[in-house]
Amino acid sequence: MNRVLKSGENWRIGWNPDATIYQGLVGSDAWAIELTEAELDDFCRLLCQLAETMANIAAELMEEEKIALELESEAVWLEAQGYPQSYSLRLIIQQNRCCEGNWPPTAVKELVQAAQNLKNF
Repeated sequence: MNRVLKSGENWRIGWNPDATIYQGLVGSDAWAIELTEAELDDFCRLLCQLAETMANIAAELMEEEKIALELESEAVWLEAQGYPQSYSLRLIIQQNRCCEGNWPPTAVKELVQAAQNLKNF
């Protein structure tokens, strides 16, 4: 079995290639959403793009300045909100069913690292 589940304080992400419909999982300590492979791929790709954009924009902002960034695909919408070094993340699944979740700033950095290495993104 190739199942992978990574978790930390108030975040988790998983991949089970043997599952029939929902191969992915994202969540926190209080909630979880099963994702199709395409949704999980979009989530990981968009999350990594958001993290990179937040890091790149840090030099353009004043220290006390907050920012909100959104990225989306047909299936997944993500929003990062806060400071470039500390921001919350919000997720909405937009296709076939409507699901929503969020992570506090303390969970996002580790979630990004886990998403980057989940399926070699």
